[in-house]
Amino acid sequence: MTSHPIATSHVFSTILTALLLLIHSSATATATATALPVNVWPKPTSISWSSPYTIATLSPTFQFDSPSSPSNHYLSAAVARYHRLISSERHRPIYDTTTTNFSTSPTPLQSLSISVVDLAAPLIHGVDESYTLSIPNYSATAANLSAATVWGAMRGLETFSQLVWGGRRRVPVGVEIRDAPLFGHRGFLLDTSRNFYPVEDILRTIKAMSHNKMNVFHWHITDSHSFPLELPSEPGLAAKGAYGRGMRYSVADVGRVVQYGYEHGVRVVPEVDTPAHTGSWAGAYPDIITCADKFWWPAGSPWADRLAAEPGTGQLNPLHPKTYQVVGNVINDIASMFPEPFFHGGADEVTPGCWKADPSIQSFLSQQNGTLSQILETFINKTLPIITSHNKTAVYWEDVILAPDVKVNPAVFSPEHTVFQTWNNGPNNTKLLTAAGYRVIVSSWEFYYLDCGHGDFLGNDSQYDRPPTSSDVDSNGGSWCGPYKTWQKVYNYDITHGLSEVEKGRVLGAEVALWSEQADGAVLDARVWPRAAAMAEAMWSGNRDEKGVKRYAEATDRLNEWRYRMVGRGIMAEPIQPLWCLRNPGMCNTVKPFVAQ
Repeated sequence: MTSHPIATSHVFSTILTALLLLIHSSATATATATALPVNVWPKPTSISWSSPYTIATLSPTFQFDSPSSPSNHYLSAAVARYHRLISSERHRPIYDTTTTNFSTSPTPLQSLSISVVDLAAPLIHGVDESYTLSIPNYSATAANLSAATVWGAMRGLETFSQLVWGGRRRVPVGVEIRDAPLFGHRGFLLDTSRNFYPVEDILRTIKAMSHNKMNVFHWHITDSHSFPLELPSEPGLAAKGAYGRGMRYSVADVGRVVQYGYEHGVRVVPEVDTPAHTGSWAGAYPDIITCADKFWWPAGSPWADRLAAEPGTGQLNPLHPKTYQVVGNVINDIASMFPEPFFHGGADEVTPGCWKADPSIQSFLSQQNGTLSQILETFINKTLPIITSHNKTAVYWEDVILAPDVKVNPAVFSPEHTVFQTWNNGPNNTKLLTAAGYRVIVSSWEFYYLDCGHGDFLGNDSQYDRPPTSSDVDSNGGSWCGPYKTWQKVYNYDITHGLSEVEKGRVLGAEVALWSEQADGAVLDARVWPRAAAMAEAMWSGNRDEKGVKRYAEATDRLNEWRYRMVGRGIMAEPIQPLWCLRNPGMCNTVKPFVAQ
């Protein structure tokens, strides 16, 4: 007999919430203490599982029945990929379910039928990623996945793959899932300038993102440290700005990354940071770069007179006419290499000392009574139209209008054609930007910078040479943005805190970021996962339960199990608990919260 729909939804939600742990009989009047091997990450929006809880096996000839269309071959690629995954994965949950009593369907599941309303919908911000998944009970031989777009179908395929487990490829039946994301922008930023990442590392990261239903790979390609991107119109930038011949991305490499992203439902957003963070351009064009190759913080100078925010100096000179010829070529090439409608222009951390060190800028400031903000505004006024001429939406870091010293009049930026990415002052800056009418991507360092808390990379750093009795100078992890951002801190961040309903509607979503001063491919997976997965769920279905209570406690067990499954899929995510905790349900919890909510 099928339970009441509300009760079944609650039971199944409780099952997923507890992962493979015991469900207390107080959960619902009809619930029994049952351990169930089902876990979907990120947690779906709406789930029900009819009782009695029944499992089936996938037929040896199980197949996907999907539409084909010449207008979108990405669905076919996804179907083939998930068929291979389901055929080979054989995931075994960590918690022992051998003593669990399930009803067993005598009928193997033969197929998953996929229907898509709009096969031609492009992968852009705001595309409909919703889907419904139905796995009927008992005698039915086919499950059904329906989605508005190909991209929603990909999310449903991922959910179905996570419902399958064991050597016999078991799957729960009598399941109904209706799912859609809270936020349309669920991203990860990777800096490939400070340290180089081979293409295979990038592709593996995109694969991991798709498993977590993340949809934006923000590629911070260049910076002052290196220019690894080969551009047809400006070959000298990579030839003289990359770390070496084997540390460049060719046009073909970019095409491979972009194509792989489409096949996995992940947009690839390029960022070439200007006008600051451009020291690597000086090898090819020394005349348009100020303070290139200078020591970043001259001895005896106050912090205000530094030449860069960190070692690696150099900023484009907006007063040099050749600057715009080169920048125009760079933008035009990148716009043609990346079909993505968003183009990230950077514009963060313009350091006054670097521009002040240039004679032409000194003359402008003294003889024409000009300001550094006027110089930055000149640069934006000449380069923003180049970006928008390619029908791109310009994305900039918040500094360009919120920096305390060098900034542009906000009137320069049309809310219709501009998105700002915030990284400072948590929800306060999100409030400032959304209240001004701008769309915002949230990357607050206090919550979302995954590189923080691993020490600093400066040599000759005397702060570590202290008597053992002195105060703990390493309490922040030795880095400016420490301490380390735990997965719980990532998960619990409410990115629309303090916003009005109108302002909330201007928040596109969020990105976690890995700046690579102390990271490369050797540590990439463990540095990112499963912490990025924590943000993925918060952006997909939220970090609160149906009563509005934070659900980080029950998420611990689900994320723990999901981490093990990610490792099985080739993503070397770091553990969040001893294995003992999953094998001893509830024993690793605290008796009561450390801090009252």
